[in-house]
Amino acid sequence: MGVMDELPEERGSLAGRLLVAAPVLNDPNFARTAVFVAEHSADGALGVVLNRPSQTDVAEVLPLWDVAVSSPQVVFVGGPVSPEGALALGRIFGTPPEFGFQPVVDGFGVVDLDGDPTLLAPHLAALRVYAGYAGWGPGQLDGEVDEGAWYVVTGAPDDVFCRRPDLLWRDVLRRQGGDLALVSTFPADPTLN
Repeated sequence: MGVMDELPEERGSLAGRLLVAAPVLNDPNFARTAVFVAEHSADGALGVVLNRPSQTDVAEVLPLWDVAVSSPQVVFVGGPVSPEGALALGRIFGTPPEFGFQPVVDGFGVVDLDGDPTLLAPHLAALRVYAGYAGWGPGQLDGEVDEGAWYVVTGAPDDVFCRRPDLLWRDVLRRQGGDLALVSTFPADPTLN
């Protein structure tokens, strides 16, 4: 049984998985997005949109972290919740540091931007900074998945830090094969077809 077929109580945590917006999801905050789920429990969920780079260089807002940020070295729009705040995802080399890093899955986790970058940067293989995040209340994300607004997939190691975020939605869907690969060809505006 695949994740899409499971009942919400059987699904378990989606932390570490990707949510890929279905074409029916036309909320401008999430249309054609891929979201990394950093937390998911009975209390709700939190994630960041991976494919919405801004025009703001990380060096402008967090100059001490500039040396650790992966290309493109801009702040990404992580979601509509708390857009004035910053959240960072990182991938570490080997063992997680004892401070400043909250593991999520397979070497990926949330980096504490209040920590000392000179102490954390040597542990980081990659880092990306997000303004805001996507948040869901208790049961809300499960409901959206059940309604067909999101496809839940396992991400590839390079998805979080992809160099071509404009292609991420399409590339993740194509990689799934079958019907989801076909969805990747769905036009952005089907009325213009």
